[in-house]
Amino acid sequence: SELNLVNPSLIDVLNRTDPQGAVTPIIEQLEQTNPILQHATYTECNDGTKHKTSIRTGIPEPAFRRYNQGVQPSKSQVVPITDTTGMIEDYNEVDAALANLNGNAKAFRMTESKAVMQGFNNFVNTQLFYGSTKVTPDGFMGLAPRFSELSGTANARQIKDAGGTGSNNASIWFITWSDMCCQLLYPKGSKVGFQHTDKTPGQPKTKDLLDGKKMEIYEDHYKWDIGMTMRDWRGIARICNIDISNLTKDASAGADLLDLLIDAEEELDMSVTTGGKTCIYVSRTVAKFLRKQALNKVNVELRVEEVAGKRVTMWGEYPVYRLDSLLETEAQVA
Repeated sequence: SELNLVNPSLIDVLNRTDPQGAVTPIIEQLEQTNPILQHATYTECNDGTKHKTSIRTGIPEPAFRRYNQGVQPSKSQVVPITDTTGMIEDYNEVDAALANLNGNAKAFRMTESKAVMQGFNNFVNTQLFYGSTKVTPDGFMGLAPRFSELSGTANARQIKDAGGTGSNNASIWFITWSDMCCQLLYPKGSKVGFQHTDKTPGQPKTKDLLDGKKMEIYEDHYKWDIGMTMRDWRGIARICNIDISNLTKDASAGADLLDLLIDAEEELDMSVTTGGKTCIYVSRTVAKFLRKQALNKVNVELRVEEVAGKRVTMWGEYPVYRLDSLLETEAQVA
């Protein structure tokens, strides 16, 4: 993709940090099943495996001045925060004789690697939304823990309540990817993105089994060091407590998804979203009923367009993407 120095995507960063492009094909495969990798911007941590920044919590306000009189200086209100990255790793081993059986060990191992990559894909997607360092100290903080209270917090107004009270709720997310709002992190001085290392290039190695026996194997190592930082919450909105069991195609009983989208969109601040890429992410069931409700209600905001040869659902100027990692078993946000 074209290099964007302000809001670099994963491919952009790789093109700068890995001149050989060794891992680019793998990342392109991941992008096919993880749309967030096409949208998210990346930045290098400024403190090793951590990233120190600040969240703006207040805007300065000017005052009228009289001649020969001064005004009180003001400043914005910010809160310093430190975001962490987590090391995600896995290994894959295959029997060398089995891999060589069809005469193309490399091709066989690639089929195994695709499954591992999908596992990483699913895991990272889930952590981006639900990861919590309070639950997993070695991980990183996702979005849901940052937008988890309907009142009493500075960003509470960005959260819209769809009325669900049980434990089969879903959420809709507006996320702005930019250096002013939300970015993914990688440790300082490290390689960015998913990394694959062939531990047995050319020749298999001998593995000692627990029963004292031995076997020849091919081995691959996979890792992904990743985190998330958020500078300004005004570029993000969450519609929570969508009871999927009550959704109807005409919004006669369950949540009115179209009205809720309007409410959430109006909380986005253009000073934050301008220059970034704002996307909407929904779960599978929500995506289905969103389209059904649009067909039953005159609404020019929700439509389907063809972008780069693909059908993309649009809400106004924002593309809507289905993510299977978004749970439909969320507890009520109160």
